[in-house]
Amino acid sequence: MHGDVRFFSLLSFLSFISLSQAFYIPGWSIKSYSDGEAIPLFWNKVYSDKTQLQYAYSELPFICPPSGRKNPGTKLVSGSKISLSLGEVLRGDRIMVSDYELTMGNDEEARYLCSHKIDRPAMRKAQAMIRDGYVAEWIVDNLPGATKYVTTDKSRMYYASGFKLGHEDYSPDTGKSTYYIHNHVDIMIRYHRAPGRDGDRGKKVIVGFEIYTKSLSAAGRNETGLPADTGIVDDGFELRMTPNVTGPPAPKYADSSYIPPFEEEPPEDDDATLTIPYTYSVYFREEEKVDWANRWDLYFKDSEDNTHVHWLAIINSLIISGLLTAVVAVIFARTIRGEIKGYKETSLEDGKIRIKPRKSAKLSGKIPEKGGVLDPLGDNDIDADGSSDEEGLEDATGWKLLHGDVFRPPPYGGLFAPIIGSGTQLLFMAVGLIFLSTVGILNPSYRGGYVTVGLILFVIAGVFSGYYSARVYKTFGGQLWQKNFLVTATLVPGMLFAAVFILNLFCWAQASSSAIPFGTLVALLAMWLLIQLPLVYVGSWFGYNRVGPWEHPIKTNTISRQIPHQSWYTKSIQAVLLAGLIPFAVIFIELLFVFKSLWQDKSGYYYVFGFLAVVSVILALVVIEVTIVATYIQLCSENYHWWWQSFFVGGGSALWVFLYCSWYYMTRLNITGFVSGMLFFSYSFLASAVYGLLTGTIGFLAAYAFVRRIYGAIKVD
Repeated sequence: MHGDVRFFSLLSFLSFISLSQAFYIPGWSIKSYSDGEAIPLFWNKVYSDKTQLQYAYSELPFICPPSGRKNPGTKLVSGSKISLSLGEVLRGDRIMVSDYELTMGNDEEARYLCSHKIDRPAMRKAQAMIRDGYVAEWIVDNLPGATKYVTTDKSRMYYASGFKLGHEDYSPDTGKSTYYIHNHVDIMIRYHRAPGRDGDRGKKVIVGFEIYTKSLSAAGRNETGLPADTGIVDDGFELRMTPNVTGPPAPKYADSSYIPPFEEEPPEDDDATLTIPYTYSVYFREEEKVDWANRWDLYFKDSEDNTHVHWLAIINSLIISGLLTAVVAVIFARTIRGEIKGYKETSLEDGKIRIKPRKSAKLSGKIPEKGGVLDPLGDNDIDADGSSDEEGLEDATGWKLLHGDVFRPPPYGGLFAPIIGSGTQLLFMAVGLIFLSTVGILNPSYRGGYVTVGLILFVIAGVFSGYYSARVYKTFGGQLWQKNFLVTATLVPGMLFAAVFILNLFCWAQASSSAIPFGTLVALLAMWLLIQLPLVYVGSWFGYNRVGPWEHPIKTNTISRQIPHQSWYTKSIQAVLLAGLIPFAVIFIELLFVFKSLWQDKSGYYYVFGFLAVVSVILALVVIEVTIVATYIQLCSENYHWWWQSFFVGGGSALWVFLYCSWYYMTRLNITGFVSGMLFFSYSFLASAVYGLLTGTIGFLAAYAFVRRIYGAIKVD
């Protein structure tokens, strides 16, 4: 087995073993409850599709603050924070134990939570969040609270995660809005008989967590703060107060229904307050048709109508891939093979070709020490004396004229090698994430798991980054492999960390839960410098000193040839834009669902990983084929600067992806505010750059294998 194949196999096995304990495996984390057993309810965060800023629910100034009392039947204390995974922290989760008391099987018609007194700034905060459509996320048994809806034809039901903090009534007559806060929730817990022995003992599992909100007036409540009837909603609880100041009211407050603009500061002597009573009801209902294994299905039912769109995306991708495959097959099977065959026949007749038969490793009993997946295919090899075949290529035309220059190291090779190394690192991470998601190990139940596992895979893949970077660097004739190791370990990770840190400052300024805590930033820095950096060093040492460079089938001339004038479509910018449009056409439909999950459904419950895996495989094939075709056209134009060009062509679709993000922002999103817009475009640019780095690396590796193959074929008979 070649050196890099052995290396890849060993590291892949060790990576899987090291990560096997970190995943949520379906069926292993079932929690069953007995009748009368306490069920903890957790607060998480609030989010909106109009902004990228999230906030911790427990820190909102207009909700009941945690009392700090111990929840009956559990060891949890109200207000205590739950330990979160790295992925949960990075996605803005802030989970805390609430004061809501739920007991399996016990219905509560109405329970009093608290009466919370707020001032005018808190009220304005509530009004602003209601206006922006903020949605709260609560959690019970790892299920997010949801509202159940029925389709218009009443054929099926589906869940919409979260519940709104309030609602807004706009009066066209007055041009003013009235804001009502949802101060009462009906909590519906749906349960099913527990599987196995727990079910025989009468235990139950939770298969549904529904929340229905109401705005109940403070009038007509008894001495305990409970409304007379929670089912009757005549007058909601309006968020409105008048200033409590001495003397006659200011003209602008003459109308008690007037609500100052949000940006207007309240009077300094305005100490008016508003008391909001909070209550809740709890109901338990058995659900016979839903068991624990498929309790997440209702969260995805609203997307069933889009299944045919996913299939359309796959069919579209297959058509494009099929056409490109036919083009590549023609290039390989007819054009290149015919050119090589005709060239050899002509050279043999003229007596100009010098052919040295390959010494079979099998007959000699020797196995090459160096090699890898990028070695030439077939039975071709380098001459025993390493000499050039210029004598046999004198009458060559087209791409064959570049035999003495095609493997000339590119400019800025010291930068090219680290970029390719980082690209292989991202490739390993992407393949691992898609595989684990497709087999079900990564799923919505593993909250934040996609981010956590992605970071772990990225750090571990530092070995591959150093390995491939070192081999490419030594192939270019580099001598300072320690310098190459430092650039590889710090260039891409350092730029990503710096960008995230700067963007994080804006989130900190907004007191958003989207801001990464300082301790988490230190942990990320430690993972980078204390774990990934040594792994990159190990990979670099192994690739540079133990495996070495890739050998080229043709020796490079001392003096480079002049490149003739190039056609417009072979120039860098035009070629990248044209070639990048084809892979983009493969993924643009599926990107709609990914964007919807990331930017609109902030819960992030993207689940069609099977479709994503198929589209990703087709995308990789299309990138490979497009890069091969573009490289062949470039070589036929007698342009041997294909190294960087193949990378840019492979990653060219990243430009179209970023333009697609901009179009999505303008047509599909209602994001308002400078910070939210800046976060959207900044993270979209980073995601597009990472995608371009990954696909560009795939394109370069394909082009390199292609070039080695065709130039290795003209060397020997």
